[in-house]
Amino acid sequence: MMKRRDFITLFGGAAAAWPLAARAQQTTYRVGWLFSTVPLRDMGGSDPVDPVSKAFVHGLRDLGYIEGQNLVLERRSAEGSLSGLASSRRNS
Repeated sequence: MMKRRDFITLFGGAAAAWPLAARAQQTTYRVGWLFSTVPLRDMGGSDPVDPVSKAFVHGLRDLGYIEGQNLVLERRSAEGSLSGLASSRRNS
């Protein structure tokens, strides 16, 4: 039979660990990103070459969304081909 002291110790330990377990279940967000003219090589990484891509990634980072930690960016580009734009969208 479990003694009251053992029960309180067990219950207190579980209550202390609960916030840690909840924090470990962090949500990962996925953002689809479609450009018509910017090459994929200029959109990628944590510090993209393209100024619009750079502002977008840095803005997300400022809000706490960091690629590889809690954010997945799905990049697609038609690279100047309007017919490629539709196929880029469909490949998602």
